[in-house]
Amino acid sequence: MKALILTRYARANNLVLAGIPAPVAKANEILVKVHAVGLNPVDNMSSKGAFKPMLKLQLPATMGSDLAGTVVSVGSGVTRFKPGDAVFASTFDLGTGSLAEFAVVPEHAAAHKPVNLDFVQAASIPMVGLTSWQALTERANVRPGQNVFIPAGSGGIGTFAIQLAKYLGAKVATTTSTGNVEMVKSLGADEVIDYKKQEFEKVLHDYDAVLGTVKGDAIEKSLQILRPQSRIVSLVGPPDAAFARRRKMGTLFAFIFGLLSRKITRLAKKRGAEYSFLFAYPDGQQLAEIGQLLEVGHIRPVIDKVFPFDQAIEALAYLDQGRAKGKVVVQIV
Repeated sequence: MKALILTRYARANNLVLAGIPAPVAKANEILVKVHAVGLNPVDNMSSKGAFKPMLKLQLPATMGSDLAGTVVSVGSGVTRFKPGDAVFASTFDLGTGSLAEFAVVPEHAAAHKPVNLDFVQAASIPMVGLTSWQALTERANVRPGQNVFIPAGSGGIGTFAIQLAKYLGAKVATTTSTGNVEMVKSLGADEVIDYKKQEFEKVLHDYDAVLGTVKGDAIEKSLQILRPQSRIVSLVGPPDAAFARRRKMGTLFAFIFGLLSRKITRLAKKRGAEYSFLFAYPDGQQLAEIGQLLEVGHIRPVIDKVFPFDQAIEALAYLDQGRAKGKVVVQIV
């Protein structure tokens, strides 16, 4: 089969479309004929070695983590799926890639594809859906009437997280450029800051939760808008000691990550806030619940551009520019 392979950690010329043997499903896995793959910033970051200590990659490795496709075969222990089922899943951090003609997926990571979505739409969901779900419901515990700040509202995470936060009953503020203001408003954003004209920390106040999606000093600036007993959930770092402990990385990494996050953790405590770093994890049950929201129209996919499989490297380069409005998807079949 054809797959996009990471040959080495480097900033360029480290990806190649190559023929490799098709995988075989183990007892608790399903073999999926992949129809489409959603791309995520972590794909580019991991190919450059940004998460070497954290991710289970054995080079050469198949790239990609989001997929939608059709079940071809199931392992002997699988009970929830059968050949012919349409599914979607995230295999992030499971040591198996999705940018290939076939992929194996642990049963626990997969869910049936929402019936109202095509494969391209479904493939755009898993990572951003699970990340938003885990950040807003598990970490931030967003409740009706709370104020939530989700910067970069026109990006892949932003377009989904805004809709989920609104479904949870929150008032949502976001940032975007002038040309995207109406788009993020159409997704439910209550207050939109045009970052080319205003600084969000001078406009917003009394917020209960922040979803950290922007690198640089945006996380520290967001402290200025928080009220006591609020929460910051960062997707861009720095990782904290609790993250190392959850992943059982040992005392050395817990110490290192504690040092890396010491400043933001200390500043957050001064505001009466709690800081945490999130690596989303695959969860088929959560994905099924997200699928229900998609089926009834509470959330809709937002897709910027679809690339054919033979342009997968170009698709990753396009995503890396940081200008996509919604998700970038590679169509395999």
